[in-house]
Amino acid sequence: MARAVKSSSLLQWHDRAGIPSPLLAEALQACVAQPVPEAECCDVLDLLGMLGCDAQTQAAALWFELARVDPVLWAAKAPTLPAELQRLVGGQQAAEQVWALHAQRSPDGAAEGLRRLLLAIVRDLRVVFVLLARQLARMRAVAALPPEQSAALARLTRDIHAPLANRLGIWQLKWELEDLAFRFLQPETYQRIAKLLDERRADREGFIRDSLAELKEALDAAGIPAELAGRPKHIYSIWKKMQRKALDFSDLYDIRAVRVLVDNVTDCYAALGVVHARWPHLPDEFDDYIARPKGNGYQSLHTAVLGPAGRTLEVQIRTHEMHRANELGVAAHWRYKEGGSADAEFEAKIAWMRKLLEPRGEDDSALAADLHTELLEDRVYLLTPKGEVFDLARGATVLDFAYLVHTQVGHRCRGAKVNGRIVPLTFQPQSGDRVEILTTKVADPSRDWLSPHHGYLHTARAKDKVRAWFHRIAQDTNLAVGRGMFERELKRLALSTADVAKLPAYFHLKNHDELLIALALGEITSGQIARVLQEAAQPAEPAPSVAPVGARASAPEHGALSIEGIGNLLTTLARCCQPLPGDRVRGFITRGRGVSVHRADCGSLARLARRDPDRVIEVSWGRSASQAYEVDIELRGYDRKGLQKDVTGVISNAGTHIIASSSRLMANTGEVEMRFTLRVRDFDQLSTLFGRLLALPNVVDARRIGVG
Repeated sequence: MARAVKSSSLLQWHDRAGIPSPLLAEALQACVAQPVPEAECCDVLDLLGMLGCDAQTQAAALWFELARVDPVLWAAKAPTLPAELQRLVGGQQAAEQVWALHAQRSPDGAAEGLRRLLLAIVRDLRVVFVLLARQLARMRAVAALPPEQSAALARLTRDIHAPLANRLGIWQLKWELEDLAFRFLQPETYQRIAKLLDERRADREGFIRDSLAELKEALDAAGIPAELAGRPKHIYSIWKKMQRKALDFSDLYDIRAVRVLVDNVTDCYAALGVVHARWPHLPDEFDDYIARPKGNGYQSLHTAVLGPAGRTLEVQIRTHEMHRANELGVAAHWRYKEGGSADAEFEAKIAWMRKLLEPRGEDDSALAADLHTELLEDRVYLLTPKGEVFDLARGATVLDFAYLVHTQVGHRCRGAKVNGRIVPLTFQPQSGDRVEILTTKVADPSRDWLSPHHGYLHTARAKDKVRAWFHRIAQDTNLAVGRGMFERELKRLALSTADVAKLPAYFHLKNHDELLIALALGEITSGQIARVLQEAAQPAEPAPSVAPVGARASAPEHGALSIEGIGNLLTTLARCCQPLPGDRVRGFITRGRGVSVHRADCGSLARLARRDPDRVIEVSWGRSASQAYEVDIELRGYDRKGLQKDVTGVISNAGTHIIASSSRLMANTGEVEMRFTLRVRDFDQLSTLFGRLLALPNVVDARRIGVG
């Protein structure tokens, strides 16, 4: 019998609404046969209709309820429904994570992080409309629940849903959510204010009638068409103002308020002039939210005057369109139709909404001032094991997260778990992930964390904290570490004979020691040094040139090599030393193969020069940015499962190409030696590749070879 009564409520709603959408009709029919809370569902559907939501959004609200009571049926039915509807249901299911987190936290704990997490995991704003409508429907029936459940539901409403409705400017839902939560969380205060309002209701209503009649007469005389009404004041906002301004109920002037709706903005200011001409206004009680809207988009003129009989009266003046937008907020701009898209006005509103994720106070002026915050897509929202929410720039690693939690947590970080799974420090978590930082007792950051090639840190804040740690170390230590890094880099790139005298001046440093210290502290990188050496080897102005070959020889191409005093010639890069842009090079005129280009310190070139010195010519690099050059590298490490796969993956991800490879395992020591012939652009790319290779577990050395 109970099922029949419940079923009839949805069927009656169907008949009353005259369902135009087969999608919604199908959802209604499916729910009729299931034990869903149909009275609540009907209330949700009515609220979504009031917000102007489409039939697909209403259908998603029903399918979510069915998925909760019969997951098996939903799993079977979901694949047959439109993908967009499935995403709407999935968004509601994701929101359940937030409700669970809220239940775990202290009732008095800050919930701003959970509100931001909710907006981060819900990718379609229509899901938020459903969440707000369902929560309001539940709060309307909360009196039937046990006290403990009603209090928990009220706290959730106060902490999450009412602030969200406020952020989105949906006043129609905001005031009722706030009042219902207030009623169950502070029942005595609520009843006291309600009683005071009720005691003065007749007097207040009579005063409002007189004020409306007097103002209507004045507006008509001025030729301003307007719609006037008394403005309701909800109990929670009265209590909040009493607390904020330390006022008694009798001192509140805006308990008596009227609203004036006109056709256009010009009439708004004209009506304001009529109001101020009719009654004296209170100078400190005027706000122009048309010229300067509130952070949630609210627009209106607010003024307080001494109305009939010298009693205070608040007057709000706005256009009909402003009133509609103020009542429904973002929902007023919703234009989604089944299979359709949003209009330009809505898109602009959504762009604004996505900037509301930064924590801020309840003051709307602070909200408006902070609208420059980063977009939703640029942030990830992560959870600690205790359910606290932190946000980071997208692309941040778990090590960045450790430094965000606390500097010492970052310094002592040695590992991390994401959703219970151990991950490397370079792992980039996604919104909603639960991150646990594994620490040691002793703070010991690694200098490798500062290297952009290794990918440990993404945020400047975390890098600054690591640099500050090493700044406290003795200068001699930093100097020694920097010298070792510098020499290793030159050796890896086979640049040991490069001219480095001008490097300090390029980085605006006084001497070579300062350069080494800056390198140790991560203020400059080995890749930057390689790039400077490359640029220093290039001529100031491009000369007539021919291109190197990507393979052994090819037709000339402008911009890669310059041969002094000679026109275009066929060139080849010598296999004995494999010069790269940035190497000091010289050419040797061969018989039938054009100019063979060698490193200036190549042993083979030295032997050729002793035999035929007249055939040695000066060659320099041009400025072509699109060439690729072959280079041999050697990598040494200790063998492990998957090592070669990891190495080739890093090489591929670095944008280099493998032409040939070989490997050799020393069984007696467990060491492995790998050699690769690669095609790279320049020193910078090669330096970056070495940094990433050396970050792999078990890799102990990576360097350039093939110098004759």
